[in-house]
Amino acid sequence: MPMPAVHCRYLGEWVATKHRRGLAIDPAEREALLHYAADCPNPHARITYDSAI
Repeated sequence: MPMPAVHCRYLGEWVATKHRRGLAIDPAEREALLHYAADCPNPHARITYDSAI
């Protein structure tokens, strides 16, 4: 994980990349993402991404 000041954005970029590339998230990764996202200001925010990138 990057420094705490940017980890929320990092998590969003990670999930967007997974969606963009059609990659699965296994149960352990999901739990880790939820754990780190719990400290973000809006952990249930909808993530948007450009599928053409």
